[in-house]
Amino acid sequence: MALDIKPTRSELINLKRRIKQTRSGYNLLKMKRDGLFHEFRKLLSEMISAREELVASYRIAVEAISLASAIEGGLSVKSAAIANSSSPEVEVSRRNIMGVVVPKVVGQHLTTTIENRGTGLIGGSSYIDEAADAYSALIENIVKAAEMEATLKRLLEEIEATKRRVNALEFKVIPEMEEAQSFIQLRLEEMEREETFRLKRFKNK
Repeated sequence: MALDIKPTRSELINLKRRIKQTRSGYNLLKMKRDGLFHEFRKLLSEMISAREELVASYRIAVEAISLASAIEGGLSVKSAAIANSSSPEVEVSRRNIMGVVVPKVVGQHLTTTIENRGTGLIGGSSYIDEAADAYSALIENIVKAAEMEATLKRLLEEIEATKRRVNALEFKVIPEMEEAQSFIQLRLEEMEREETFRLKRFKNK
């Protein structure tokens, strides 16, 4: 890099200004990287808990549907599912975490009431109702875990990209700029000595 730099005082001033700006950007990127990593670790612990809840709710839902099918019959369970007047809906929007756009998932009609199920109070079954409640809880946990997993993935990508930029500035860009600064300073000092020597010779003559 030093070979492409003109050894002039104006270039030295510009280079010092660029080094100062680059170091400032480097410090900001480091702060962003550390902040994102802190947010990632916090969300990761929440994600682990959400996964555990998801697995637990899945087991409960499977047990509930198996019990309802065994007692009420598979046909009754299917009829209750078909009679359900509402279906789950998911709306995906965006939110911002430290400058990183991550998905925000909002679910609608994830849980159902007896009125929505279409079976009525008389024609219904407590076993089928328990299975429906269990699957409603399962769907809620799925939506929650999906949002958190997508958020963690996006944060991890941004952490890696920021880490690469920080390393590039620390180990390549800033050292090369400092090397160029040293080259210009040495060249200017050498030119100054040569000029001083030339003036002395001229004076002696």
